[in-house]
Amino acid sequence: MTQFAFILHPLRARDAARKYPIAKYLPESWVEAIIAKKRPMVLSEIKGIRSVHGEETSGWFIGLPLTPRQLTQTLPVEFVYSRLLECCQLAGAEGAKVIGLGAFTAVAGDAGVTLAQRSPIAVTTGNSYTVATAIEGALKACTLLEIVPERSSLAVVGATGSIGKTCAHVLGRSFGRTILIGRDLDRTKAVAETLRGAEATTDLNRLREADCVVTVTSSDAAIILPQHLRPGSVICDVARPRDVSCRVANERPDVLVIEGGLVEVPGDVNFGMNFGLEPKTAYACMAETIMLALENRAESYSLGKDVTVEQVDETQRWAQKHGFRLAGFRSFETAVSTESIERARKARLALQAQGA
Repeated sequence: MTQFAFILHPLRARDAARKYPIAKYLPESWVEAIIAKKRPMVLSEIKGIRSVHGEETSGWFIGLPLTPRQLTQTLPVEFVYSRLLECCQLAGAEGAKVIGLGAFTAVAGDAGVTLAQRSPIAVTTGNSYTVATAIEGALKACTLLEIVPERSSLAVVGATGSIGKTCAHVLGRSFGRTILIGRDLDRTKAVAETLRGAEATTDLNRLREADCVVTVTSSDAAIILPQHLRPGSVICDVARPRDVSCRVANERPDVLVIEGGLVEVPGDVNFGMNFGLEPKTAYACMAETIMLALENRAESYSLGKDVTVEQVDETQRWAQKHGFRLAGFRSFETAVSTESIERARKARLALQAQGA
């Protein structure tokens, strides 16, 4: 049996208070200075994963006590690599043959490329299956709101990143019009030039033109606000931390926000800890790491700034083979109700009746 590991880290300095309660009384800069001295650790053992074809695997969550800001902005990249390498060595000592990079560990440095060269075990960001589930979820939500892709507009926020770029390439084939939004206009234009009829912009207000939005930036704060969104639209938020502000949940009941990349894992799964999802549910990046183990493919997989369509298709085939499937829609930590879907659908029909 090939075993796996997956790296978790705090999304905010305040999250450190779950393990070190005194952290909630200290300035964030102090908390970050303290946790930077902490070494990676095994958080839990993961048991009970069983493919519908009978293959089994188990693994470990490895905790890396660094925040997104430390991983991508404030700490030297070589220090970040050294901590990530410690995670790989710790996982390897437990018996893992492949390790997944969770949240901002997947975007630190060169997105796993250098780490894979130094690591004693295989490495993946999990981005291929994340793309696959984002596309599947967005199209499913469009169907519920009676959005016909070929007559509608798609917007991808974070379009120059590996997930955003591939989502734009695959989903853009189905939609009548595609708007790419990035922080750097020249880089966004370069991506747009590879998609037929795509437009590039840095203006989030262009989201008001979109019927379906996929957002996947590496921002450490919400960037999509209530005033940005079109009534009756679908927003698939793949980013962690979220790109969509919590204000949208209260102020815009006429839009449907779904969390992208949530997957039901086959078997009687026990993750050994609560990381905020329903039982037996994982993020798609975790699921890709698990599927590599089930396939006995102890090899580095989704690395770097690009995800290929072939990798997306292959992870979809693995998911079908082993019984992984899209989890029910969630939005802001709760299950999406049929009433929420119906409100957004009626808002869309009302907008269409006005000829907008």
